Amino acid sequence: MQGNAHDAARMLWRCRQSGTAIEALPAELRPRDTTMAHAIQAALPDVAGHPVVGWKIAATSAAGQAHIQVDGPLPGRILESFVQPVGATLSLAGNRMRVVEPEFAFRMGAPLPPRTAPYASDDVLAAVASLHPAFELPDSRFADFARAGKAQLIADDACCGRFAFGPAAPATWRTLDLAAHRVQATVCGADGRVRCTREGEGRALLGDPLTALTWLANELSSLGLGLRAGDWASCGTCMVPLQIQPGDRVLADYGTLGRIEVGLSE
Repeated sequence: MQGNAHDAARMLWRCRQSGTAIEALPAELRPRDTTMAHAIQAALPDVAGHPVVGWKIAATSAAGQAHIQVDGPLPGRILESFVQPVGATLSLAGNRMRVVEPEFAFRMGAPLPPRTAPYASDDVLAAVASLHPAFELPDSRFADFARAGKAQLIADDACCGRFAFGPAAPATWRTLDLAAHRVQATVCGADGRVRCTREGEGRALLGDPLTALTWLANELSSLGLGLRAGDWASCGTCMVPLQIQPGDRVLADYGTLGRIEVGLSE
């Protein structure tokens, strides 16, 4: 299985680098179950030659799960090369989804290694160093990612794309009701005109961003993995993803938690 996992990961990495899409992995490389799917994803850092700097969660809302036809959220690895500075101009070259997702992300201050007993939310909160507004530009290597199926989506790193993490929010975030915390996002075209505005709340992330982070800690623990000190954990979009195109600028206002902005190019 290890050889097939690396072969599948190499194919998906080549697609990522070239911006091409496939209908499905070849039958001999296609994961038959989630165990094989996770093995393919685990091979990605070695195949890519880039270290893991954190994790993402895909499909944290019921609508997102229905859209890609999965029965729950999916974890994905964030590689060092996927992270760009907030405020930078991010390239959309090869990206076919053409959406941006305002997210709640955490930076871990202490590890949460695999263990038998599940982590409680208080355990997870105590391990967090900081909260950050973030953007993800997700993408998939499958031409019809909504019908690729759970196993192939996991193999494809849960549609992991590019990330921009904003500055740490003030420490008072720990006293806030993150589920009710509102975020407003605006997309402006190259001419400076507003093309779209949208609002969302933290409750879109499995009911609460901390609930989503706790899910991630326990999901990784069940896989024999864990969150490390210094890892990013981006816990999913807080609103319906925003359609974007080259030349756009996207601003997300998290109120007391901060504001972040990125530009987009071809």
